Amino acid sequence: MSQSTRWFYAHCSVLRAGAVIDRLLANRRVVQLMAAHCVSKVELSISCSNLLDKDVGSKSDPLCVLLQSVGDDKWSEVERTERVKNCQDPEFSTKLHIDYHFEKVQKLKFGVYDIDNKSVDLKDDDFLGGFECTLGQVCTEKSITAEEVKDNRAVVMEVEAKNLDKKDMFGKSDPFLEFFKQEEDGKWQLVHRTEVIKNNLNPSWKKFMVSLHTFCSGDLNKPIKVSKGFYVQSDVEFDCIHPEKQKKKKSYKNSGVIRIKYCKLEAQYSFLDYVMGGCQINFTVGIDFTGSNGDPRSPDSLHYLSPNGVNQYLSAIWSVGQVVQDYDTDKLFPAFGFGAQVPPNFQVSHEFPLNFNPNSPYCQGVQGIVDAYRMVLPQIRLYGPTNFSPIINHVTRIASGAAQQPNAAQYFVLLIITDGEITDLDQTRQAIVNGSKLPMSIIIVGVGEADFKAMEFLDGDNGVLKSVTGEPVARDIVQFVPFKQFASAPKEALAQSVLAEVPNQLVSYFKMRNMAPVNPPSPVK
Repeated sequence: MSQSTRWFYAHCSVLRAGAVIDRLLANRRVVQLMAAHCVSKVELSISCSNLLDKDVGSKSDPLCVLLQSVGDDKWSEVERTERVKNCQDPEFSTKLHIDYHFEKVQKLKFGVYDIDNKSVDLKDDDFLGGFECTLGQVCTEKSITAEEVKDNRAVVMEVEAKNLDKKDMFGKSDPFLEFFKQEEDGKWQLVHRTEVIKNNLNPSWKKFMVSLHTFCSGDLNKPIKVSKGFYVQSDVEFDCIHPEKQKKKKSYKNSGVIRIKYCKLEAQYSFLDYVMGGCQINFTVGIDFTGSNGDPRSPDSLHYLSPNGVNQYLSAIWSVGQVVQDYDTDKLFPAFGFGAQVPPNFQVSHEFPLNFNPNSPYCQGVQGIVDAYRMVLPQIRLYGPTNFSPIINHVTRIASGAAQQPNAAQYFVLLIITDGEITDLDQTRQAIVNGSKLPMSIIIVGVGEADFKAMEFLDGDNGVLKSVTGEPVARDIVQFVPFKQFASAPKEALAQSVLAEVPNQLVSYFKMRNMAPVNPPSPVK
């Protein structure tokens, strides 16, 4: 970077927006629920150094503008800082804000101008320097510091009760707990409701976690009200509203004892905490080269390269790969094919490297994957069957090694592109169940017009995916989308859809393992 553009330094802070979801009417009460998570915003603090001096007799009066790409080499202004007079090393007090979306490649352009007039048009101002990058690079670049501006603590609590009164005429009571925090206007807002335990006078409710912001607005001295399905005499206030029953208020004494078995404040980390804290996202591609795709030399084939050198397979690779590559420092991506006869003996392989180098199946960046695909296509014979489990098991073996490490340093994303006619469904189910216990996600993009019912089954959105033996997945790790739904959509739309679940999947794994980021942020209290 030249001296004229050695000006860029950004400090990003992520602001979590809360939102009122709904008003629920239950037992003639209106309870306002708040969502702890809505959208992430990145706040950039900009400073410059060694700016050019374009003014005569004084120093430049710099201003920084943030632009975002809208495609086709067009840029839209997001925000701009204030103008700092007579300064070559400004530190702008106005923060720049932009919505953060993991599933998008958000191209940014920063421009610094010497402002000598009152016009908002920058065309007549001197350009002092510029910098282009993606928002993903801003969030992961080691030279750029970042922190989340929120209280990332959560309260973890486990509660039980003993010797509760029998309130039902037939059978025992069905107790539950509700927790409320008091708002500034004195009103009580529901923050958590436990499960209902049927016919039990000595219930022990499941351990639960609620963000401290939601639970008490981060104020440990804020009053908390606990309600049950019936009155219990205690040192806290109880209501008598049950989600399934409405009873007339009565007063009871010595109705039992409530005991807090466990209560602890724990850090609650977000996706950005992990990636900013040093977690690498490793990208692997698996490409379907089975005969059902059609002869690559025929225009009807899904592997046919159009005159401009693209097809649905390459479009999917570009779309997803360009997002993920920002989160992998070495940009070396393993790429495999399956279901083809490969040279020199032309035996069927369900796990062959696109570069024909089993000892080093890595491609340099997304362009390297594209080049390897174009190179291998005329050298193989499309065959079959369509087996997913070998390529999934390949990634699970690598992820298993990472899972042995005592930190949240590695996560794996496998992209499988297929025409949808899977033949080893049972083995694939088992491979996914195994992978759900490991730091990995699986993205499946279906190309062509085939029946993708098997893919939708693997996605598990309509129920918990189980292996043939009945073992359920530990967490949801599969996301499937058919390419044809995005044929006329903007090129970024496919990546937005297939990658939208990855952040939550990553967090769910490390939360399941009780792992903090490698370099966790300092708690904001």
